[in-house]
Amino acid sequence: MLEKVNQAIREGISLRERLLELGPAVVGAVEEIIGSLQAGGKVLICGNGGSAADSQHIAAELIGRFRRERRALPAIALTTDTSILTSLSNDYDFDRVFARQIEALGKPGDILILISTSGNSANLLRALEAAERGDLQTIALLGRDGGKLAGRCGRELIVPAEDTARIQEGQVALYHIICDLVEEAFA
Repeated sequence: MLEKVNQAIREGISLRERLLELGPAVVGAVEEIIGSLQAGGKVLICGNGGSAADSQHIAAELIGRFRRERRALPAIALTTDTSILTSLSNDYDFDRVFARQIEALGKPGDILILISTSGNSANLLRALEAAERGDLQTIALLGRDGGKLAGRCGRELIVPAEDTARIQEGQVALYHIICDLVEEAFA
């Protein structure tokens, strides 16, 4: 077991070194988020499974605080309202569960953050389409080769890994950096 523990830690260290390549894209994403928030926009976030939990985590960091005291920043995880999620899934289909919320809540200049390890979720593809129709800026936290979302989002932070656990670890590192830098601009 110790060897498996050590191997997982070594993989994490190696991944963190490869994340250095994403530095310019991270800065670009931070600048877009700051610009949107300064102009009165908000951040909408969505994903499935563990990425749904990450969506909530990001919203909590922006509304609450990450490290510093500052004003609350408007952020909504589209993964949290069970009545909305279940009614949209029942009345329409699960593919529209995020798109319909974006239609209702998004406005031009807002930010949509899509989180996916595969980049292939139908409901995230529909969310992207709704964001495009609503003139929202899009940032994707993806893994592997970015899947079907690759090449379609305004900013793409593709974690260079194949293993879902490593991808998620990389995504958490990236969004913690993003939250820290966004917060710094408002502290």
